[in-house]
Amino acid sequence: MFKDQIPAPTGSSTLLLAPESLRIKQLEEQASALRSSVICAFNQLLDLKDLNTGVHSTRLAEWGMRVGQELGLEESALQNLEVAALLHDIGKVGIPDSILRKPGKLDDEEYALMKKHPEYGWAVLRMLPGFERAALDILHHHEFFDGKGYPAGLKENEIPIVSRIVSVTDAFDAMVSFRPYRKGLPFEEAMRRLSESSGTQFDPTVVKCFLSFAREEMPTVFAAAGTSVTSAL
Repeated sequence: MFKDQIPAPTGSSTLLLAPESLRIKQLEEQASALRSSVICAFNQLLDLKDLNTGVHSTRLAEWGMRVGQELGLEESALQNLEVAALLHDIGKVGIPDSILRKPGKLDDEEYALMKKHPEYGWAVLRMLPGFERAALDILHHHEFFDGKGYPAGLKENEIPIVSRIVSVTDAFDAMVSFRPYRKGLPFEEAMRRLSESSGTQFDPTVVKCFLSFAREEMPTVFAAAGTSVTSAL
């Protein structure tokens, strides 16, 4: 081939010709971009299923990251926390809309099926390289601190710390948000219930950390719900 016929290097060939450190950096950037794209795609799926679920997950990610930082979690744990908070409800895509949107209390059979959503979420995410740990955190985000939760009946420090954080923020946001079958609770009542369940359903350390900043976050949440922090039941 003549000199003037040599093709210009493509992106992939540039990567092959680059110094080792640059290749590693580029591969890390590609992996990070792919990870973000997968998270965004799943979040869009949640929005298609139920818009409030997607917004709810975004709030959980913001709150969870703040709790995780306050508790001194390592960077890898924080990354898993962000994924677990954003996608903790991804298993609900396997739950019939008739159950998700039922304007009343679920019967025993419906509730048993609803309780499967952490397992469904784990089953999906564990298949993706790099999401295995977050999948495990999602699997256990409905465990109780006293061992009476599901699906495995884990207790205290047997429950992954990320799962314990998501459990607290998920429950609190659910309490103050409107649902098809009930109105959201006022902030003070939700805070009382969260504190009351500290040590039984929830990790006391996580509850204390979350409530230390929850009040300042509430006006935004209640405005999105179309009510106020002090609204009546």
